[in-house]
Amino acid sequence: MNKSQKQLTWIMVGLIAFNMVWGLGNVVNNYAQQGISVIVSWILILAIYFVPYALIVGQLGSAFKESGSGVSDWVEHTSGKRIAYFAAWTYWVVHIPYLAQKPQGVLIPLGWALQGNGRFLDGLSMPVIVLLSLVIFAAFLYLSTKGLTTLKVIGGLAGSAMFIMSLLFILLAVGAPMIKADLQLATPHMDQLSTYLPKFDFKYFTTISLLVFAVGGAEKISPYVNQTRNPAKEFPKGMIALAVMVGICAVLGSYAMGMLFDSQNIPQDLMRNGAYLAFQKLGNYYGLGNLLMIIYALTNMVGQIAALAFSIDAPLQILLSNADAQFIPAWLRKRNQKGVLVNGYILTGILVSFLIILPIFGIQEIDGLVKWMTNLNSIVMPMRYLWVFFAYMLLNKAWKKYQNVEYKFIKNPKLGFLVGAWCFIFTAFACIMGMVPKEDYAANPAAWHFSLLTNILTPIILVALGAILPLLAKRDRKEKVAEQVKE
Repeated sequence: MNKSQKQLTWIMVGLIAFNMVWGLGNVVNNYAQQGISVIVSWILILAIYFVPYALIVGQLGSAFKESGSGVSDWVEHTSGKRIAYFAAWTYWVVHIPYLAQKPQGVLIPLGWALQGNGRFLDGLSMPVIVLLSLVIFAAFLYLSTKGLTTLKVIGGLAGSAMFIMSLLFILLAVGAPMIKADLQLATPHMDQLSTYLPKFDFKYFTTISLLVFAVGGAEKISPYVNQTRNPAKEFPKGMIALAVMVGICAVLGSYAMGMLFDSQNIPQDLMRNGAYLAFQKLGNYYGLGNLLMIIYALTNMVGQIAALAFSIDAPLQILLSNADAQFIPAWLRKRNQKGVLVNGYILTGILVSFLIILPIFGIQEIDGLVKWMTNLNSIVMPMRYLWVFFAYMLLNKAWKKYQNVEYKFIKNPKLGFLVGAWCFIFTAFACIMGMVPKEDYAANPAAWHFSLLTNILTPIILVALGAILPLLAKRDRKEKVAEQVKE
C-alpha cells in the first residue's frame, strides 16, 4: 500500500470502529441484567478486556495485512489449515442464534411503530410467535438468494441513523433535568457512590457474558490497521479513542437508564421494550409525544431487516468462498448459475429454523423468549473471539517471524502471550458462566431447566457439527478416486 492510500487518522479509525461495535441495545440489555451498578462493570470490562482485545486485533491485522478472510486466515498462518477450518466454521455457526433472534427484532419495533406500545406480541401464543418468526426468516432467506444490494444500502443508512439515535438518547436523557427542574429520577440515591457498586457474587458473574458480547467484534477493525498514516502510533490512539467513546456512552447511557427506570425494580420486559419506552418517556419530557419512539422503532426495524439479510449471506461467503475441499464437501460448496451457495442457504435455513422452533418446548411468553435468545447469543457469539486470542498467542510463539510488523501491541512476546491467554480465559469463563439461567428458579423451574439445558447443548452441538463436514469431504474424495479408477 503506497503512502497516498494511507489516509486514515486515529480519529477516523476510532469513529469507524465505534460505529461497528456500539449500539443502544448494549446499554439496555446490560442495564436489564445488572441495574445501575453496570456502570462500574463497564469501566472494568473496558480496562481489563476491551482495550487489550482491540489492540491485539491491531497487531494481527498488521501482521497479516493481505489476509482477506480475517480470523480464519490468522489461524491458518499461525497453526495450519485444519484448525483454520474450525475457526471459519465457528465464525459462521455462531451467527445461527443471531439469525434466529432477528425475526423478533423485526416484529417488536413494528408493533411499537404501529400501536405506540409494546403489547403487539403480548396476546400471542408461543406457537404463533414461532410461526411468524419462521415466515419472516424464510422470506428473507429466499430474498437473500436474489442479492439484496438496495436493502443493504438502506440498512447501512438505518445503521447510521441508529448510531445517531443512540447518541441522541444520551444527550436528551442527561439534559432532561435541565428542561424539567422537578424531574424525579426513577432510581433512588443516584447521588451516592454505594448505589453504583456491584455485588461480586455468583449471580453477578453469570451476567458478564453480555458485557463481553457487547464489546466484541473488534476483529472487524483489522482491515483499517494498515490504512493509517502511521500504524504504530495512529492505530493504538484510535483504539484508545474507541474505548473512551464506548466508555462514555456506556456510562452515560446506563446513568440515563437509571434516571428513567428504577434499578431496584427493573421491568420484566426491559430487554424487549426498554429502548422504546425510554424514547417514549423522553419524547413526553420534551413535548414531542411518540415521535422519537416511532423514529427509533422504524430505523431499528429497517436495520434489523438489513442485518438479517446481510448476516445470512456474508458469514456463509466467508466460510465457503475459498473453502478447502479437504474439509468441506463438494455439495456444500455448490453454486447455482447465479453464483448462489444453494446448499449453504439450505443448511442455514435448517439450523436457524430449529432454533426458532425450540422455544415451543420450554418457553411460554415473549419476554422469556427475548431473554433466552439474548443470553444464548451472549454465550455463543463470543466463541469466535476465542480464535482471535488463540491466533495472537501463537503469533507471539513465532515472534521472530513476525517481529517486523508495522504495529505491535506488546513488544515482549512472553508478556504478549500472557495477555492473549488472559483474554482467551476471560472470554471462555464469561461464556461458561453465561450458561447459568438468569431467571428465578422458584418462579418457573421448567423454564429454568430448559434454559440451562439449551444454553449448554446449543454451543456444543453447533461447534460439533463442524467435525462432520471433513468426514463427508473425505468420503467425497474417496468416491471421486473410485470413479476415476473405474474410468
